[in-house]
Amino acid sequence: MAGSLDLLPASYEDFRRKSEQRMPRFLFDYIDGGATAEVTLRRNVADWEAVKLNQKVLCDASQMDCSVELFGETLDMPVVLAPIGMGGMSARRGEAQAKRAADAAGIPFCLSTVGICPVEEVAGVSETACWFQLYMLRDRGIVQEILDSAWEHGVRTLLFTIDLAVLGTRYRDIRNGMTGGLGPWGKLRAGLIDYAIHPGWALDVGLKGGPHGFGNLAKYVGHSTNPRDYAAWVTQQFDSSVTWADMEWLRNVWKGNLVLKGILDTGDARQAISVGADGIVVSNHGGRQLDGVESTAVMLPRIADAVGSDTTILVDGGIRSGQDVVRSLALGAKAALIGRPWVFALGAGGAPALSRMLALMKQDIRTALGLTGLPKASEVTEKILLRE
Repeated sequence: MAGSLDLLPASYEDFRRKSEQRMPRFLFDYIDGGATAEVTLRRNVADWEAVKLNQKVLCDASQMDCSVELFGETLDMPVVLAPIGMGGMSARRGEAQAKRAADAAGIPFCLSTVGICPVEEVAGVSETACWFQLYMLRDRGIVQEILDSAWEHGVRTLLFTIDLAVLGTRYRDIRNGMTGGLGPWGKLRAGLIDYAIHPGWALDVGLKGGPHGFGNLAKYVGHSTNPRDYAAWVTQQFDSSVTWADMEWLRNVWKGNLVLKGILDTGDARQAISVGADGIVVSNHGGRQLDGVESTAVMLPRIADAVGSDTTILVDGGIRSGQDVVRSLALGAKAALIGRPWVFALGAGGAPALSRMLALMKQDIRTALGLTGLPKASEVTEKILLRE
């Protein structure tokens, strides 16, 4: 396998393998893993692969157009870089690098509340505004300050994650000590030894990539200096009492586009519309929350049938290629969010590797459009699917 690292990456798995070689084990497993037995994590990927495209030939593919309109923006392709907690640890100042690659690709980057880079650093990359993802914290004063800061730095589209009332049990994180409980040897193993066998990451990210806290929360956490300490603080601050009434409060205080992320039920989708959300993300948190739930590929068309004419639907979870993106459009989404793909591409080689991955994904989209007879992404419907 070592020799394969010299080959140019061409697929999600290629970038994933390169990233695995370069990242400390605890970080790779944190990104790669899912909840408990990881049934939903696997199901997410398999169910997209099971969606069959219907090939059409002798259709004019000379003027293909991958662009779509979303929340008043024109995207060069129907892809958004999803918010990933600690995603910035995959490369030096990772979220800032990801924003540069997203800008170059003409797509949005969404910064997580628990990203490494603060919103002012990411916003400073260019004049193109990023999106921002919010968790509800117990202290609503902190939430309001975070929202004010995001607005001040140009954010106009807010994703609010609604499927984290209870944190999913992630066996890989427990084994690696991400959730605490390690003895002295375990802490050494998760720290110095892991860094020593990944010297490139340790130098570029560990030594040169600081600070390593959650940038948007730094002034609230105190003297903590590493992601584990920040994660512990955030876990204590997560508000498990959040209800739809809190979504009404959020709708009243946020002036921009509000998108609720974590919808996996048609009734919840209707409720999101009733509280004034501008859009929803059909999502099971990438299989990281409640294991055994249905995949997003299966739930997307059901939710689209129920509310697709009343709101803007996005989707995430298991999307690994441009063909998957086109499948998501055919099943009712306006665009797809990708999480693990961008983090692993960044970990494999920084912004240049991420730009390469996005270019490959766009070519995949063009291939799928050109060979299904609908050369414009904005016109894709279920007609491009093979129905049995």
